[in-house]
Amino acid sequence: MKSSLHIPGLIGNINLVIDPLSAFFILIISIMSVLGIVYSIGYIKPYLNKNKSIFSHYLFLIILIISMLLVTVVQNALAFLIVWELMSLSSFFLVIFESEKKEVLSAGINYLITMHVSVLFLIAGFIMLSSTSGSYDFASFEGHVTNIPFILLFIGFGIKAGFVPFHTWLPKAHPAAPSHVSGLMSGIMIKTGIYGILRTLSWIPNPSKDIAYFVLAISVISALFGVLYAIAQHDLKKLLAYHSIENIGIIGMGIGIGMLGLAYDNDLIAILGFSGGILHILNHAIFKQLLFFAAGAVYNKTHTRNIEKLGGLVKSMPATSALFLTGSVAITGLPPLNGFISEFLIYLGLLNGLSIKNSSILIVFVISIAALALVGTMAMLCFTKAYGVVFLGVPRGQKAALVKNDVTKIMLIPMAVLASLTFIIGLFPQYVVKLLMIPVSVFVNTETFIMMDPYITILRTVSLSGLGFIMLFGLIYGLRTLMLRNKRVYNHNTWGCGYHAINNRMQYTASSYADLFLSFFKPFFSVNYGDIFEYYLINPVLKFNKKVIECFYWIQSGNTQQYILYGLIFLIFAIIYTVGTK
Repeated sequence: MKSSLHIPGLIGNINLVIDPLSAFFILIISIMSVLGIVYSIGYIKPYLNKNKSIFSHYLFLIILIISMLLVTVVQNALAFLIVWELMSLSSFFLVIFESEKKEVLSAGINYLITMHVSVLFLIAGFIMLSSTSGSYDFASFEGHVTNIPFILLFIGFGIKAGFVPFHTWLPKAHPAAPSHVSGLMSGIMIKTGIYGILRTLSWIPNPSKDIAYFVLAISVISALFGVLYAIAQHDLKKLLAYHSIENIGIIGMGIGIGMLGLAYDNDLIAILGFSGGILHILNHAIFKQLLFFAAGAVYNKTHTRNIEKLGGLVKSMPATSALFLTGSVAITGLPPLNGFISEFLIYLGLLNGLSIKNSSILIVFVISIAALALVGTMAMLCFTKAYGVVFLGVPRGQKAALVKNDVTKIMLIPMAVLASLTFIIGLFPQYVVKLLMIPVSVFVNTETFIMMDPYITILRTVSLSGLGFIMLFGLIYGLRTLMLRNKRVYNHNTWGCGYHAINNRMQYTASSYADLFLSFFKPFFSVNYGDIFEYYLINPVLKFNKKVIECFYWIQSGNTQQYILYGLIFLIFAIIYTVGTK
């Protein structure tokens, strides 16, 4: 499908194109946006009596959704930058919904500045491509993308996606935003960065090995550092934000593997890599939005994101507890849920890559397999901590102890839909992967898709195993119910090893649960588990920038006459320049 919009005298023809790649992202954005809006009705309700401009909030929410959809269809560099900027501005206003809080406003400004740094890299990349192709139309860029413009565009899109070391905005903005906005930003908005990278790749007939290794290396580092920093967090939404960085890294690993498959003329590796990466885009959108919505439900009832002050919510919020547990199982890549399938495809791509007779790719793929396994292990550690400390045990704070009931159905229904999707994809992966061949066809020749037949057969076995497990569980539970029929069931406290007056000091805290593991990684943290990249990379740049600006403070004197003089001097120089160039 292709349509053209003409703006005379400004940009020219703007092609709006829906190809398989655009259609895939449009589908995700549309479904997740609808669920986010439904959830927001319940989440926003407590703010109605707090003099909040709900109308403007929903206006910016609609603008964000429309701009994300436009990003996926606009095929003109200048128009793309306009809708990209519109997406950043609308999401900024959504982030600062509670702007009366100093930390929220600070996070919003940090986000806005970072997004404009992203735009500078995109502008530089598009200028290089348009200067060689002679046009701003995306179709003209094909065959003109060399390593330098690719890296510029990758950095620009990577900042939005949250790749390390361009990620520092993300753990600040996501916790500051309302939970439905956090879910939309983490679930779909950061994926527009991934879309930009994939769109750039669609202009490269055969990516070079250098940029393929570059993408894979950045992705492995992002996955490892994202999950490592997530383990250290006590703020529930900040923990989830760092897991977005981890999962962006996993998506990037799939893309990097696909690029290496193309670079080494191995279509099977390319198909497996791109399939795993693209499926993980969908999977992450589902389970991360589910987890942010569940975290929002907890905040809605307890008014705190501090894990150390929660606990025991499984009794008062059973539905939210079950839904958060479902998302936790999915994000850790355990069967029979959807996270397992995409990571399984990435593993298959890496394992098949070991057959390539090249020492470089052999070493890189072995390291990548080990890294992905370590990421999965750390993710399980993180979410056993998150679920266990938030929902199990006894309340650690008064706010958690006062919770008597779960959130409303208007908030639970979107979470239930998302939880159902994790099961559908996890239990019927063979059908989902076949549909994925449509967007994968943008990068790999469709004639080679027959190579996937043996792996579709493996996925059918995975499907039967998952269904068998659920049926066995249902059978055991049914037998238990049958055996207890017409019998009185007594509830007693769990044996407390001789302690009859159990209190919250007799259970693990978030800190004690993770500290033994984190003690092995002390060199990677700054003070109090701060972000090492922000501490050693971003902050020094900001301090240098501040010193440079301070040198020009004398210009801003507050004297109106002096400001008029500045304008007069500028006008004189402009006249001299104009006369001199004639």
